[in-house]
Parts: sequence; structure tokens; C-alpha cells
Amino acid sequence: MIRPRIGRFDRMGGESGDNRILLVFDGDCAFCQTCVNAGHRVLPYMPAVRAWQGLDLRAAGLTREEVMTSVQLLGPGGLRAHGARAIGVMLAVQPNAAWRALGRVMLAPPVSWAAEAGYRLVSRYRHLLPGSTTCGVPPV
Repeated sequence: MIRPRIGRFDRMGGESGDNRILLVFDGDCAFCQTCVNAGHRVLPYMPAVRAWQGLDLRAAGLTREEVMTSVQLLGPGGLRAHGARAIGVMLAVQPNAAWRALGRVMLAPPVSWAAEAGYRLVSRYRHLLPGSTTCGVPPV
């Protein structure tokens, strides 16, 4: 099971140190920012959030291609996830049982396959979604 050792939770992700999870997203995309803001509003635990544009990608062990194609989740014990799996893991570590259950379902096949397909679809066409006028992703 994917359950990094997480200390105390708070709504704004105030945890620090080695147990901290980091969510890396596209800070030039208003739709992506809207999703991050929603996470802060509704999730009991929100990881630290950084736009990839303000992050030392090499130090984080990420490439420009990785961060331009999907959200990245980094955490203790070598935790790395991207795309729909990153969202599923983020839900699976919530202190609330309902969110944890949703995350576990999202991580299990065949739901995980559908979740990743949906994530890829949204990611590819995010320039057409709310916030598209400020999204740095060029139309495909």
C-alpha cells in the first residue's frame, strides 16, 4: 500500500521536514491553478505545492518534459507519482476515510486505467478549459 509516513495534518499542508509530500504543477496554467486551489479548499491535507517554473528541476530529480506533461508528486521514501496516480496517492494519504477510500479505488485497476486516460485527455485539452486564456500550453 502507498502510505508514506505522514505526521500531523492541517488544511494548508503545514507539515515540514522529511515526511513532507510535494505536488509540482504547471504554474502558467490557470486551470491547473484552479485545481490546486480546489484541493486547498476541500482536502483535509494538502501537500506542499510548487509551480515547476519556480523549482530547481534537477535538484528535485525531474525533467522539463515530465513537468510539462503531468502533475508530479514527490515524497518520503522515494515516493514518485505523476498524472492520475499522483492524484490517487494524494487522496490515499488523507486523514479522512472517505478520501482515502476514493484514492485507493482510483489507484486500483481497472479504475486506475480509466483515471489515467481521463487525466491524459484533460491534460491534452486543458487549453480549452476554464483559464485557457492564461494557460501556457500551446493548442495541439
